[in-house]
Amino acid sequence: QVQLVESGGGLVQPGGSLRLSCAATGSIFRINRMGWYRQAPGKQRELVATITSGDTTVYADSVKGRFTISRDNARNTVYLQMNSLKPEDTAVYYCNANYRPNPYSINRELWGQGTLVTVSS
Repeated sequence: QVQLVESGGGLVQPGGSLRLSCAATGSIFRINRMGWYRQAPGKQRELVATITSGDTTVYADSVKGRFTISRDNARNTVYLQMNSLKPEDTAVYYCNANYRPNPYSINRELWGQGTLVTVSS
């Protein structure tokens, strides 16, 4: 069974940094795209950043220049380096993967359990 295991959330002061990690474990043939989404209280889940197996990245306008997504294909792991954090970055951050469990299956979507990031003084 494929799972996404997230880590790295926590409390940080405005202007600080955090690094989130997400590792995909289990039987995986190929991961096409991994990414991070977030959901603040009372708001819908939104895209933060995604990265493909070819290292093509997409960022939300609100995080461009502050967040960096990267990926270790050998370890099926994606990272989100978050710098210059603002209170409005406070949210539960969810890891997402678009993957194929074997060469004959269709692509599937998988979500992590979420990790809380709180930016507050």
